[in-house]
Amino acid sequence: MMVPIRLGVNLDHVATLRNARGGFHPDPVRAARIALAAGADGITIHLREDRRHIREADLERMQMEITAPLNLEMAATGEMVEIACKARPHACCLVPEKRAEVTTEGGLGAAEQEDGLRAPIRRLGEAGIAVALFIDPDQRQVAAAARLGAAAVELHTGRYAGAFEKGSGGGEAFWRDELQRLQEAAREAIRLGLACHAGHGLTFDNVGPVAAIPEVSELNIGHFLIGEAIFDGLPSVIARMKSLMSEARGATKESKAVLS
Repeated sequence: MMVPIRLGVNLDHVATLRNARGGFHPDPVRAARIALAAGADGITIHLREDRRHIREADLERMQMEITAPLNLEMAATGEMVEIACKARPHACCLVPEKRAEVTTEGGLGAAEQEDGLRAPIRRLGEAGIAVALFIDPDQRQVAAAARLGAAAVELHTGRYAGAFEKGSGGGEAFWRDELQRLQEAAREAIRLGLACHAGHGLTFDNVGPVAAIPEVSELNIGHFLIGEAIFDGLPSVIARMKSLMSEARGATKESKAVLS
């Protein structure tokens, strides 16, 4: 089944740069407007427990000033559930969170935490928020997400991205194994009635094979785009990423046509 693919742009590191000096510049909401004008389909922000980048005020302004879908990444804590239910973003993606980590290091252990996740997911759903779980591309985790009543899974592409870089030196089988895991998990998600998203560590060089997975309907990309924007500007890098995603999805359609 071929579905359209969307790009969600994560703006956490616009806030990181702002917070490094204090004050109000650069403004994540302004960045959201620019990203959407350049072709982004939605905005992603992660409100962490330690508020290291995005803050509640950013979330409130995004809700007031941005009409495109807003995806709030958050830990499944009581505090964050209360904030989300008050703000009511379009979607929430539940992620693992450690105070000491630099960035999210892996997927949420949904299969191991079913009892603790059931109530937050139900509460968010009752507030009209679509809930996704950020998980490793593992069929056990996909099955747990379905049992928990999530609307979607976001497959963690970090291992794939790292394997892609290592594979460039000759270990191609390494990253192809990781890509196969993503493909199989995406198929299982659709089979179980879940929407399938993906993200983490995606770049111009490695996005194509993931965007070509026909079951994946959304990619969420942040750090790379914000970093490249320093050199080429946010509109330019978003336009290029969208083009690469579309080309990859188009190549998938062409290959299916040839096979049929």
